[in-house]
Amino acid sequence: MFNSEPTTNVLDKLGSKVSALVADLQRSREEVELLREDIVTLKAQNETYVNKIDTLESDIEAKDQEIEQIVSKIESILG
Repeated sequence: MFNSEPTTNVLDKLGSKVSALVADLQRSREEVELLREDIVTLKAQNETYVNKIDTLESDIEAKDQEIEQIVSKIESILG
């Protein structure tokens, strides 16, 4: 009646394509996981840099105040 060979051939092709899609999906999931790990690492690094910048800005502000005090003392001595 029906030739089962073309049906088997089509099923084999579909199975192969589905397997390839599943493999692609797995690779994509792995890549997403790696990217998520990178995001966590970069966020931690960013926080470290933000803290360092805050510290440096505070140091600059303290030095500016010291300079202002020195200038004021010099002006009072000269003036």
